[in-house]
Amino acid sequence: MNAPVFATLGCRLNAYETAAMRELAAAAGLSDAVIVNTCAVTAEAVRKAKQEIRRLSRDNPGAAIIVTGCAAQTEPETFAAMPEVTRVLGNHEKMQASTWAGIAAPDLIGQTERVQVDDIMSVRETAGHLIDGFGRHRAYVQVQNGCDHRCTFCIIPYGRGNSRSVPAGVVVEQINRLVDRGFNEVVLTGVDLTSWGADLPGEPRLGDLVRRILRLTQVPRLRISSIDSIEADPALIEAIATEARLMPHLHLSLQAGDDLILKRMKRRHLRDDAIRFCQDMRAARPGMVFGADIIAGFPTETEAMFQRSLDLVQDCGLTFLHVFPFSPRKGTPAARMPQVRGTEIRARAARLRAAGEAALRRHLAAEVGQLRRVLTEGPRLGRTEGFAEVAFGSDQPEGAILEVRIAGQDGALLLA
Repeated sequence: MNAPVFATLGCRLNAYETAAMRELAAAAGLSDAVIVNTCAVTAEAVRKAKQEIRRLSRDNPGAAIIVTGCAAQTEPETFAAMPEVTRVLGNHEKMQASTWAGIAAPDLIGQTERVQVDDIMSVRETAGHLIDGFGRHRAYVQVQNGCDHRCTFCIIPYGRGNSRSVPAGVVVEQINRLVDRGFNEVVLTGVDLTSWGADLPGEPRLGDLVRRILRLTQVPRLRISSIDSIEADPALIEAIATEARLMPHLHLSLQAGDDLILKRMKRRHLRDDAIRFCQDMRAARPGMVFGADIIAGFPTETEAMFQRSLDLVQDCGLTFLHVFPFSPRKGTPAARMPQVRGTEIRARAARLRAAGEAALRRHLAAEVGQLRRVLTEGPRLGRTEGFAEVAFGSDQPEGAILEVRIAGQDGALLLA
């Protein structure tokens, strides 16, 4: 009887949900199984999921292979057709205790219902299973799921369903439990975080939730994951500017820097909106650090259009870049648009990554000599409030917040 093996592909929300599934599977007594939590953000992500399933099947002979996540939700037939796969679970089903209790039955492989994937658009509850963090240093709290927007390149709404929110009282209660357990940092996470509250009574905004958390909990560090800057509400902006416990780091869903490409993506902001947001936030809170998602080679993108995306690194003062070479997803409008050549997409992605690496080096160089508060993530690793990674020369207590003088940097890490 071997403990289940879990593999996570994709976003931090998937990582959170894998931790939840681990608890559900343990409670059900599941053994001799491999659970693959897939991502569907690009066609390449689906290809990698299939590759990982085959590898895990070879490495775990005789184990049941259970595939779930966004790719399983959006194209269950793809994974059901794989001879290695025993069961396919949708995103709603994977968070239900009853699902795992059924899977843990001894006749798992012989069960006829191999595919359990319901209509995700009919799901109304947000988090069927809330966990009290994972790891020993930083806890992630899912406060929102799904997305009501329909960006032309994105399949995720069909994998996650419509936007739905965890009530503020439930979030506060969970964070208080995490603080009682010794967590010094909590990250609010979701699929479209700035849409939090739109489906709740009174339609509160994300800024209302953040201020309530800071008022009703003693969490030392609160961090916000990826947001859509155009949807940042006044209360959120004020909290970022004035609340020391809210970390001065935001990851922005920018995607492109050319207005025509942004319109073809069906985004809700223009280039100047992104630049103005970063400038305003830096003026309100000096030292703000920004990361961003940018897609290289979106359909119809010319060299001049791409250059405007490349210029965003400097114009917005970005430090951490997530670069996505465009990959058409079947079922999205962008897949039917005139495509950029693959060689050009890869070349543009490489140029974006190089710009991101240069921006990170500049940021790290500016940190040398500064006194920073660092949350330790391991014996010799930690992160500053601005999310820069710090390497220690000796072992440190994990999960502690230490005041550290930055002694140097190596282009990727700060050295303490």
